[in-house]
Formats: sequence, structure tokens, C-alpha cells
Amino acid sequence: MTAAPPVPTVTGGDRPARRQRRLVAGLALSQTIGYGTLTYAFAVLLHPLADALGTSTTVITGALALSIGVGAVLAVPTGRWLDRYGGRALMTTGSAAGALLLAALAHVRTVGQLYVVLAGIGAAAVASRYEAAFAVLVARFAPARRASAILAVTVVAGFASSIFLPLTGWLVDAHGWRTAVLVLAGVQAVTVPIHALLVPRRNTPSPGGRHGVPLGRAAVRAALADRGFWLLTAGFTAQTAAVTALTVHLVAALTSWGHRPTTAATIAGLLGVLSVTGRLAVTGLTRRWHASHVTAAVFAVQAVSALALPAVGAHLAGAVGAVIGLGLGFGVATIAKPVLLAERYDTRRYATLAGILLIPITLAKAAAPLAAAALHTATGDYTPVLTAIAACCALAAAALAATGPPATRSARPAASAASSPDPAPGSGRTLRAGTLVRPTSP
Repeated sequence: MTAAPPVPTVTGGDRPARRQRRLVAGLALSQTIGYGTLTYAFAVLLHPLADALGTSTTVITGALALSIGVGAVLAVPTGRWLDRYGGRALMTTGSAAGALLLAALAHVRTVGQLYVVLAGIGAAAVASRYEAAFAVLVARFAPARRASAILAVTVVAGFASSIFLPLTGWLVDAHGWRTAVLVLAGVQAVTVPIHALLVPRRNTPSPGGRHGVPLGRAAVRAALADRGFWLLTAGFTAQTAAVTALTVHLVAALTSWGHRPTTAATIAGLLGVLSVTGRLAVTGLTRRWHASHVTAAVFAVQAVSALALPAVGAHLAGAVGAVIGLGLGFGVATIAKPVLLAERYDTRRYATLAGILLIPITLAKAAAPLAAAALHTATGDYTPVLTAIAACCALAAAALAATGPPATRSARPAASAASSPDPAPGSGRTLRAGTLVRPTSP
């Protein structure tokens, strides 16, 4: 198992450092639970729900798609709330709603009730999981520490599937799905005091911002007029489509090439562990190269691996090698998105911009597996599907490479610099993707 990185600290006294360590540790735990109970558990509950309600798995999948859609619709309003009021109230409410809705799920008797509950779970998830947590971290950590803070949370939360898939399966087998869901509701309730006690009441980002960067509402308008924002959007949307389609269809593709189902599932299981490894590697590499370039390189490796998989996938070594190349990029977007957004734009509007970016990403997540299934049905072969996945990864790599670092800012007023967690101009430091590095020349 890959060791989690040390929780980042800040200078300025033991008390602030302890508060930040507690915040990171608390969010790591709450995100692990939130993704486990509100997302991964449903992979196990799919068939029990269909059997209990006398319907098909397609209908249940439709309810899950509705949950994702609700999250997309609420992404921007949620981001605006986070920017204005901070994360404590929203994340606490979302966590409590998630627990109550899971308890309600245990008592559904009709498909209509299921759809209502899962729509609510979609709203609870967007209020309490990564996007909200990242907004809190971006506001509370200086640029030199943001990437490490986000990494620490995502490395721990990356094991949510490894914990909650077998846990939910055991609960369903031992006690039935309704009791299993009630137990998960109790586990989800643990996140309520975490958010209520550890998440700051209000966000306190840099009051001055970087010189030359529009602030407040003007920052949103400026970002939407910025070519770099739309390159980031295109890149992360394309990569999300690729990895989502691959996740759904990888086992079936490997089976079609002659691997036994257990072998195919084991190979596919490498993706979860490799996503953690990839996050650690990329965060280390961004200390030397810019995050957009490192991320682009990882996406390019994914493109090559996806293109090669149909040619080598019938052999065990070839399949494992290609999946390693694909898996290393699985978790990279999770840490690269918040770091690059916070680097380029006013952090007081980070959550709003992240919400805007989340809309096409969420739609791609819902549509990509269906599009891949339609392509396989039309061709009867998984080679075109992997080719399409490779094309999406290549597009993502090109978009991130074209984004590049933001333009160098001129010095800002000394008073603003002194009050901001951003690096002070004239200090000999420059910002590079969530870390501070000294330039090699004056």
C-alpha cells in the first residue's frame, strides 16, 4: 500500500498549524466516507434494489444518472454559496442530508420514491464532497501548501472504493440491503460533526489577490473570457469522458480478448491503487515542472496506453502494462483542477469557477459510458472504443499543454502582499502549480 504524504503545515505558530492538520485529517476522513456511502455503495446495491422494486437495473441506473444530473445543475449555485458564506454550514447540511436520505432509501417501496431519494442524494453529495472540500482548502492554504493539502485528502479518499465496496457487499450478504443501507446511513452521520467542528465558518482567501488579476465578480467574467479557462474545461472534460468509459467497459473488453472474468476484474482493480500512485508522482513532479505540463504528459501516456491496449490486451503482461499506463492518470485530474484554477484566478471566486467547470465534466461522466456502449454495439468490437478513449486522452493532453502557466504578474502593492498568503513580489519566489520555487536567475 502506498503511504499517504505528511499532512502539510503552515508557518506562524503551532496553533494555526494544528488547526490546518485537523482540517486536512477531518476532510480526508469525511471524503472517504462520503464517496463510499453516497457513490461506491450503489455498485453493490444495484441488483438488490432492482429485485426489491421489481424493476430492471436500467431503471435503477437511470436514478443514479438523475443523481449525477442534479449535482451538475447545482454545481454553480453551490460554488457561489461557498465563495460567499464558506463551507461549514453547507458541508454540515449536506452531510446530514446524506445520512437522512440513506435512511430514507432503506424504506423506499416504489421506483418513484427511489428517484426522489437519489435526486436528494445528488444534492447532498455536491454540497459535502470534493468540490466543497477543495474550496475550503484553497481558501485556507497558501499557494505553497495547497497541492499538498489536496493530495493528502485525495490519497486517503482514494481508498473509499477499496473499503466500501467489500463492506457493503458483506452487509448485504449478512443482513440484507435495507439493513445495509441503514448501517451506511449511520456511517455517513459521522461526517456531520467533522464538518461542523473542523471546517471554518467562513472562507478567508487573500484579500488583495495578485496584481493584475480581476477580483470579485469581475474575476468570473474575466475567467470566462480567458482562453486558458476553456482549454482547462476541454481538457478535463475529455479526460473524464475517457476514464469513465474505460472504468465501465474495461472488464468486458479484457474478457472479450480471452481473459477469465476473475483475471479481468483483478487487472481492472489496479486502476484504484494506481490512481493514488499517480497523484503522489504528479505532485512530486510539479515541484520541478509546471502542473499543466506534467498533467498533459500523464494524459499523453494514457492516450498511448489506450491505443496499445487492443493490440497487446490478449496477453496478460501486455494488458497489465497498458492498464498501468492508464491507471497512473486516473486520479491526476482530481488534484490538478483545483491547483490550476487557484493559480490562475482570484481564489475568492474559486468555487464558482470550479462549479462552472464541473457542469461539462459531470455531463461527460454520465454520457461517456453510454456512448462507448453504443459504439461497441455498432461495431461489435472494443478496438474502436479504446481508440475513442485514446483520442479523448490525446485531446486532453493537447489542451493542458496549450494552457501553460499563467502570465507573470507585476508587483502588487506592499500592503496587499503582506496580508496575502500568495508569494510576495520581490521575494525571489514564483508560483508554480501549488508549490513555491526559487527562480534560477534574478
